[in-house]
Amino acid sequence: MKFTIDIDCTPEEARTFLGLPDVQPMQTALMDEVQARLMHSLSAMDPETLFKTWLPTQVHSLDQFQKLFWSQMSAQFGGQTRRDEE
Repeated sequence: MKFTIDIDCTPEEARTFLGLPDVQPMQTALMDEVQARLMHSLSAMDPETLFKTWLPTQVHSLDQFQKLFWSQMSAQFGGQTRRDEE
């Protein structure tokens, strides 16, 4: 024999009936903290801020960045020159 019982209640009513604690205030405080941290970290995702953070302080222009890039690449590959310079 099989019995099926359908209970129609809200989650709050079920939590109260079963004697479970109400975690809604804690969840609200936690989500507010997560949102505040997320909004704070989004300010660091600004492209200009990322560019300034990742590059050394002596690199200020695109020309200097290209020179730095090529000097690092030529040092990495043993001082080989580019083909268009030959």
